[in-house]
Amino acid sequence: MRVFVAGGSGAIGRRLVPLLVARGHEVTATTTNAAKLGLLRELGAQGVVMDGLDASSVGQSVAEASPDVIVHQMTSIAGKADIKHMDRWFATTNRLRVEGTDHLLAAAEAVGVERVVAQGYASWNGLRSGGWVKTEEDPLDPMTGTVAEPGMRSIQYVHDAVTGAGGAVLRYGSFYGPGATDDTVALIRKRRFPLVGRGTGHTSWIHLDDAAGATVLAVEQRVRGVFNIVDDDPAPASAWLPHLAACAGAKPPLRVPVWLARLAAGDVAVAMMTQGRGFSNAKAKRELGWELRYPSWREGFRTAGSHT
Repeated sequence: MRVFVAGGSGAIGRRLVPLLVARGHEVTATTTNAAKLGLLRELGAQGVVMDGLDASSVGQSVAEASPDVIVHQMTSIAGKADIKHMDRWFATTNRLRVEGTDHLLAAAEAVGVERVVAQGYASWNGLRSGGWVKTEEDPLDPMTGTVAEPGMRSIQYVHDAVTGAGGAVLRYGSFYGPGATDDTVALIRKRRFPLVGRGTGHTSWIHLDDAAGATVLAVEQRVRGVFNIVDDDPAPASAWLPHLAACAGAKPPLRVPVWLARLAAGDVAVAMMTQGRGFSNAKAKRELGWELRYPSWREGFRTAGSHT
């Protein structure tokens, strides 16, 4: 097939493009930075500079590629992690999830592309009631009244717009793998990433290579609807954070009370660490025939280079 990967030079795109090429697909991949065109060529794609927030840029790029399927991987998460000001940290990504999604869907309609696969998110953001592990049928937490609300609203927008157009949304867990957790590990080594309260909040993780593998299957199998692309092992912070510290050769994380964490890092960080809900991958494994290289972060953190 002819596959158009919007955001081809990003964390997932760099792994997805060569997988698609190796399986015989013709790939056009976009970047906002002309300096990355060489990278895309090395990965086997036709590289294109495209501004996902510019409707004409998106329309022209998609029309020239004339793809069979569009894969939406556009994000812009730059600078140091700033959960306390998540609305500012994710501002451009939130726009790409709304405006960029609209531009891609409009371009798809104009060119006659019937299939779109888009990036979603399912890590700790399940509704904070009921069980600790959620399925695709459970609503996401809108995080109303917090700095995460704009981001959660944009994630829901992708879900509604893409599934409404007959496409698929892959809700990835928290990424790890080479380079993906560098900021987190740096904080852990400085003992600036503590456990909050009892650390009961759950997170679902996914290795970048497993996420890319699931995306290839979604592209090739022409699936529709929503799929949680997470590993087999949603777990509380009290389990994964000390393990990640050990894999990084760092001292065990400190433990701080909820009130102090709220002052230092804000309500979202507290919710994530104490009330977060993880996700089940049963649907993706069942319907995609997906097999994970790293079924659990427990082994993955040790072997996948997340601590480098």
